[in-house]
Amino acid sequence: MGGPMASLLAQATMLTHFAFLAYVVFGGFLAWRWPRAFAPHLVAVTWGALIVTVPWLDCPLTMLEDHFRRAAGQPGVGAFIDTYVSGVLYPTRYVLVAQVLAASVVAVSWLGGYLRWRGARGTGARTHRMGR
Repeated sequence: MGGPMASLLAQATMLTHFAFLAYVVFGGFLAWRWPRAFAPHLVAVTWGALIVTVPWLDCPLTMLEDHFRRAAGQPGVGAFIDTYVSGVLYPTRYVLVAQVLAASVVAVSWLGGYLRWRGARGTGARTHRMGR
């Protein structure tokens, strides 16, 4: 497979990668509404943290996009974040700030989800005991 189809698949993989990154950062807020969403988000955050902290670990989405780009006769992307995010969405010198900010958003989403879950359980228990 090559040419336009490979290029289209490379673009689709890139968009999937952006969606995954958005899910890693903001997906914890889904658990505020759907508590079962916490477990898959925990897996995604763990994977995302490993990818950015373990230098020898390669992201399968990056490898897939590189495969499709090369099949289309284009250069590979290398590291996804270095290609599309760092230096594009924020200056490269602020990588650590961006990582801390992303981790903070995740922490706030998890804390908020926990507080909502805890509050909902407490309210349900009180209402049940009072016969309402």
